[in-house]
Amino acid sequence: MNTQKTANELRSEILALAREFTQLVHAKMVPGGPASGFVPGETVIPYAGRVFDADEVSAAVGSSLDFWLTLGPEGDAFEKELAGAMGVKRSLLTNSGSSANLLALSALTSHKLPEGKRLRPGDEVITVAAGFPTTVAPILQNQAVPVFIDSDPLTLNARCGQLEEAFSPGKTRAVIMAHTLGNPFDLRAVTEFCAGHDLWLIEDNCDALGAGYSMPSCASAWTGTFGDMSTQSFYPPHHMTLGEGGAVNIVRDMKWKVIVESFRDWGRDCWCASGKDNTCGKRFGWQLGELPEGYDHKYIYSHVGYNLKPLDLQAAIGRAQLKKLPAFISARRENWNYLRAGLDGLGEFFDFQLPTHATGWRKPEGNNSSFSWDTSGASCDPSWFGFMLMVKPESPFSRADLVRELEARKIGSRALFGGNLVRQPALARLRHENPDAFRVVGDLAGADAIMNRSLFIGVYPGLSHAMMDYMISSLMDFVGNQR
Repeated sequence: MNTQKTANELRSEILALAREFTQLVHAKMVPGGPASGFVPGETVIPYAGRVFDADEVSAAVGSSLDFWLTLGPEGDAFEKELAGAMGVKRSLLTNSGSSANLLALSALTSHKLPEGKRLRPGDEVITVAAGFPTTVAPILQNQAVPVFIDSDPLTLNARCGQLEEAFSPGKTRAVIMAHTLGNPFDLRAVTEFCAGHDLWLIEDNCDALGAGYSMPSCASAWTGTFGDMSTQSFYPPHHMTLGEGGAVNIVRDMKWKVIVESFRDWGRDCWCASGKDNTCGKRFGWQLGELPEGYDHKYIYSHVGYNLKPLDLQAAIGRAQLKKLPAFISARRENWNYLRAGLDGLGEFFDFQLPTHATGWRKPEGNNSSFSWDTSGASCDPSWFGFMLMVKPESPFSRADLVRELEARKIGSRALFGGNLVRQPALARLRHENPDAFRVVGDLAGADAIMNRSLFIGVYPGLSHAMMDYMISSLMDFVGNQR
């Protein structure tokens, strides 16, 4: 009798073993998994982390068995599934959220755009001072000029009242800014500003996947669907992970797909997917640049591009993660609400983050926080990335004191990334060497306050109530000892 196993039988056996291994070794990565083993003061509580189970490991192992390696069928499927979940025309995978920002901004320089709208060296791009450096770096990397507006310490987002002051007729071409810590920026003000001045808008949505925004002119939609393009990061602390990875979302106009793919894929002019040839039907019938007629279209380059693709294995993990995304988003909101209610008595010492357009918070009777809203008619539903604590100036302790206490208690925290970015060594040196390298609107007092007085702790789905209770009691004890 032939007892040799078929390839399919071996594959099934390998995947079953992978799932068994995951359940044995990685059980703590499942939401709520660490609760049984959590020891207050001994177990580290990270500010964020990957949350997965046997589905992701099985997907990764299965992809490795297929051994496609480069972006292929899993990537194509994930791009379509992500776009469908977000409600955009197309999502294009890349190797990081930072690369996604670089690609989206670089796309604005393409010769395929109308001459009057193309971003050229010396043109200006409006951004916000407090945030992550690779929201801003692509502006400089494309030889354009960042124009920094201030940040509101309560929302952590841009002070949109400064947009008109930041605008320079004939020079301003675009706006790029992030939805900070999962809190949407004022999309009503920004989209109206961009429409009024015919500017491109790129939403850095890396920290805000699943955040909702509504305004009188449109129904509620996810952030990342209001601009011309938006970007995602799938680094482990984010809402879902591929390990490393990111995406550029093409919101409406599919002309951006060909341009972004070109910059991502070496600058090539060909739009054939990997492993496919001659989808245009005239692979050897082009004459572009100064190349001879009939030169192979797969090796014609119309942009000075990069190679910023991820692996197909990462996309396979992403497909498994995407199925969990609604639960991840819900857990982040629930955890933020849990911390906000538990820390409500510390308002004497801390300012707590408010959603954009919110004017206040009141303790809920049920499971959800309740906010009061301004008169703009706009509101939002953040998909929280972290829980911000802004130490009040009159508090008897500093942010540094608080960080040291949290570290001693093994509670992870982070500053708001780069703080006021113009204070960072790279930009301070750049301004010293070239005073015209960037422009600043106002005194950036809000960004300085965020830099000097804020930190955030975790709300990610891997936290248990026991962990959050310990976080709350630790903060209560610390503040009590300062009175």
